[in-house]
Amino acid sequence: MKRFNVEVWVGLFMILGFVCFAWLAVRLGDVQIFGDDSYTVMARFGSISGLKEGATVEIAGVRVGKVTKVDLDLEDYEAVVEMAIDDGVVLQEDVIASIRTAGIIGDRYVALTPGGAEEVIGPRGEIFETESAINLEELVSKYIFGKD
Repeated sequence: MKRFNVEVWVGLFMILGFVCFAWLAVRLGDVQIFGDDSYTVMARFGSISGLKEGATVEIAGVRVGKVTKVDLDLEDYEAVVEMAIDDGVVLQEDVIASIRTAGIIGDRYVALTPGGAEEVIGPRGEIFETESAINLEELVSKYIFGKD
């Protein structure tokens, strides 16, 4: 009888361990199991050099979403970036999306600068005001060789 008690407790401990491991894997993997608390907006850029899926979207340095998809529009040859914005965040129609770098050689992210319009962007809406990524090599080349 005593051996049965020990086996039950060990079994419960193991099950609890697997549940904790699964929860940790879901949290660290940023996986949404029970639905997503966000809405999707799109933006078009001339250049997004270095921006990848999963990059953060920030307003005033605070994470408010992430990049979910990066595509190329074959008609206009522009990069189309799809972003998942957290539900509590309201974007005005004249918001500006910019590609920025975290640090000198850090990862790229999308920085949103809020506008002042009363109209808001709804789900599956589009941000029209964008600023492309700055190409550091191009800037250095212009400075060194004096080309315009």
